Amino acid sequence: MLTELVDPLQSFTEGLPPALQWAGVALIAAIPFVESYFGSTIGVLTGLNPSVAVPAAIVGNVVSMVIIVSLAGKGRDLATGGSTRGEEGGRHARLRRAFNRWGVPGVSLLGQTMLPSQITSAAMVGFGADRRAVILWQCVSITLWGVAFGALAASGVALLG
Repeated sequence: MLTELVDPLQSFTEGLPPALQWAGVALIAAIPFVESYFGSTIGVLTGLNPSVAVPAAIVGNVVSMVIIVSLAGKGRDLATGGSTRGEEGGRHARLRRAFNRWGVPGVSLLGQTMLPSQITSAAMVGFGADRRAVILWQCVSITLWGVAFGALAASGVALLG
């Protein structure tokens, strides 16, 4: 299943002129579930230097997350009239429990194992978390995950090639 997702994205990136392949990595890293970790991996597997692929993937993921946080924040403000308390639905119960237990840093750093950063960040803002804290911790998380997977991909390419 993973190859069905990665192969077309890698082909897309490889099909771009070499000078624009970093932009392709940034674009695909903005896609939820691809994120900085698969974006940096795809960039490295495409042949980009990890020092280009990883930052491009991080930037693409961060930009899409900031847009989602901004939209979620505006939506929450409209729905609650600026109130800090709102009603919660049952479908985010698992994420809400994690949020209550670990806070913004914990959900940001570990949430990517369950859901994309865009979804977890929007949910945290919906729960009433401070938008700046969500953006800060999501940037830390996106960077850590992107660097880790980019390094693993680079190590794998070096080992095999």
